[in-house]
Amino acid sequence: MSQKHNIQPLFDYVLIKPLEAETKTPSGIVIPDTAKEKPQMGEIMAVGPGSTNDQGKKVPIEVKVGQKVLYKKWGGNEVKVGPEEWLLLEQKEIMAVVK
Repeated sequence: MSQKHNIQPLFDYVLIKPLEAETKTPSGIVIPDTAKEKPQMGEIMAVGPGSTNDQGKKVPIEVKVGQKVLYKKWGGNEVKVGPEEWLLLEQKEIMAVVK
């Protein structure tokens, strides 16, 4: 599901394409657009090369392109990629990899 984009994150930043929020509750009730939660899960589209800590040691990126991740609800910065809004956030704002 690779999509062409021209954004290459720097340092420990990660580019994430948010996944769509659920449109129905488990019991089948349709959720209107105005009541939908901001999604917290997305697919990693690009990663930076990593950063260095205060001692000058390289801190690698732990996630890879294509992984689905959970991230902090209000983290990151929205960036326009074509017609879509994606997120550019620091690796530390990612809470988990979804398997």
